[in-house]
Amino acid sequence: MAGPGFWDRADAARQVIEEAKGLKRWVEPWHESAKAVADLLEMADLLLHDGDTDLEEEWTRDLAASEKSVETLELRTMMQGTDDHRDAILTIHPGAGGTESQDWAQMLMRMYVRWAERHDYTVEVLDLLAAEEAGIKSVTLEVRGQYAYGYLKAEKGIHRLVRISPFDAQRRRHTSFASVFVYPLVDEEVQVEINEEDLRIDTFRASGAGGQHVNKTSSAVRITHEPTGIVVSCQQERSQHKNKSIAMKMLRAALYQRALDEREKERQKLEATKTDIAWGNQIRSYVFQPYTMVTDHRTELKVTDVEAVVNGDIDVFIEAYLKRFGAAAAA
Repeated sequence: MAGPGFWDRADAARQVIEEAKGLKRWVEPWHESAKAVADLLEMADLLLHDGDTDLEEEWTRDLAASEKSVETLELRTMMQGTDDHRDAILTIHPGAGGTESQDWAQMLMRMYVRWAERHDYTVEVLDLLAAEEAGIKSVTLEVRGQYAYGYLKAEKGIHRLVRISPFDAQRRRHTSFASVFVYPLVDEEVQVEINEEDLRIDTFRASGAGGQHVNKTSSAVRITHEPTGIVVSCQQERSQHKNKSIAMKMLRAALYQRALDEREKERQKLEATKTDIAWGNQIRSYVFQPYTMVTDHRTELKVTDVEAVVNGDIDVFIEAYLKRFGAAAAA
């Protein structure tokens, strides 16, 4: 990279830099794990000769940490897709059922925000449409962090909730559905062709919960990509220009994901997961009544602590998905 003429061809230089970054994401963790194992072997050799109790406790702690690092590296081997290292855009839409499903959609939003916080990821709300009584009509989140998309792609599909409704005076059990879609956040280096004549751009007044106007100008932006019917909107900023810029970023991600899906369908690589993303074919069920259980229908993994799960403890489901489908999805 430091050689003469490297930057003469900017596009080629950026591609080399991106490839170098990708290699570093694999090489550096591997070297760190290898060094940790070598240190453990040296400590084990000392323990055999000295029998130092304090050293034994330190060795036990370091072994546990090393095992965790190796397990994380193993999971990353399941994420070798072109976009797995990218940030993610996650959208949630409630299904039929009014307030029940809208409240469930908001519960899912909180679950993913708390999961992201556990991983020190940054979450930004790109668009949020609050429901009248409770919950949300839709939300779009941007999740930034290493391998955010690689992990969150496991969450794409229909999520089903069974509980005693807090909105039902007769305390009956209700079933609600919400859909989760995840896209890789593509940067300017990824070529996504968008023709201006294919776009319909509408502006409107941004509004908050209860219909209260956030501002008195038409700063919110909705963009419709007419050839595909994809619609994105943003109303989080007071500036119409900023909202349009964010909405275009969301559209680029959605179009990129659509292109990937079409390519994979042509190669018949998604045959096993087609029903997962169809409405009514849930990937996971969260049951609060008459018993407590979260069941992932793709991996058959079951967890009884449903409260912990809806509070963001979903790593066990993501890891099970990656171990079972990750390598195949990346192929």
